[in-house]
Amino acid sequence: MKELPVDKGTRVKLHFSLRMDDGDVIDSTFDKEPATLEIGDGNLPESFESLLMNMTAGDHDTFEVPPEKAFGQRNPNNLQTFKRHEFSADMVLEPGVVISFADASQSELPGVVVRVEGDEVEVDFNHPLAGRTLTFEVEILDVEPAKPTH
Repeated sequence: MKELPVDKGTRVKLHFSLRMDDGDVIDSTFDKEPATLEIGDGNLPESFESLLMNMTAGDHDTFEVPPEKAFGQRNPNNLQTFKRHEFSADMVLEPGVVISFADASQSELPGVVVRVEGDEVEVDFNHPLAGRTLTFEVEILDVEPAKPTH
């Protein structure tokens, strides 16, 4: 029986690691339980899922993922300046602090404080991995139909 290839409608058990271009590991399952996902369930960004297509159990590969296919380029419009009084008085505001904001649809939107100067607080709403080329390593352990057939 031919090994089932990764495609829409499959459940995939895999090990993966995501590293920055300098080698720093962002996330990895190689030293713990493997991940299981259904292709198209949103657990893995579509651009990463597309790299898995047609792989079969036993395949092991490494991909360079440019910013456009990962978390996008940094957008200067995602830097916003607020006034200090817009934050609660007891809030610690210093570079590197992550603050949760609500966007127009009341979804949570994290921002990172990049600069505090006088009454100005500059917050970066770019994804922390925006603008980075990432290395995505994957080892496919098992591929099966997502819905068991009776």
